[in-house]
Amino acid sequence: MSKKIMIIDDSKPIRQLVSLTLEAAKYEVLTAEDGRDALSKVPTFQPNLIICDVNMPNMNGIDFVKAMKSEAAYDEFKFIPIVMLTTESSEQKKNEGQVAGAKAWMVKPFLPERLLAVVEKIVGTPE
Repeated sequence: MSKKIMIIDDSKPIRQLVSLTLEAAKYEVLTAEDGRDALSKVPTFQPNLIICDVNMPNMNGIDFVKAMKSEAAYDEFKFIPIVMLTTESSEQKKNEGQVAGAKAWMVKPFLPERLLAVVEKIVGTPE
């Protein structure tokens, strides 16, 4: 069974680029437009990994990570690793993400092969 990855980003071009990169490597992908949209999809999709932007409307990435790691409704999903993929590069934001429970931090723009290397390191190869 293929590994499942959720991509959360308010930018449609970024969602498409990350999706194409991961799908070409044979991962199963589902996208969400913001943290709130993602929270509604996690229970059904049950991803092995989540790749999340920080700056988004409705629910930003840090608040999404906090919700996934601490809200009782998501207890069975709180160990899903979350990688932040963002334009934010400040140590303060990285620390916020780490404290919230993010596993890794990547800064945009990114190289597709670097993204795949991070994904493989965390969840392994697609099948």
